[in-house]
Amino acid sequence: MSKRKNHSPEFKAKVALEALKGERTVAELASQFGVHPTMIHSWKRALLEGASGVFERGGKKTPEFDEEQIKELHAKIGELAVANDFLSRKLKPWIGK
Repeated sequence: MSKRKNHSPEFKAKVALEALKGERTVAELASQFGVHPTMIHSWKRALLEGASGVFERGGKKTPEFDEEQIKELHAKIGELAVANDFLSRKLKPWIGK
């Protein structure tokens, strides 16, 4: 059974750009680069959809945070800190520290 290949973003961009040029068919590119034609089509589509992001002002987008999720994560951190402190106090007699 074959293992899935993980291709680098640079490789995907190179193959997608070659497909966009249109100098060779997708089948020829697939045999040259050793990938399935379906992958080339999906990389080409992703390149076309994400190309407009290259020209946006401000460079990279800042990630948007969900305030509710942040509150939930802070609450979970607090719960885990309390549980960790409780367990460390209860284990002191057995570990001798």
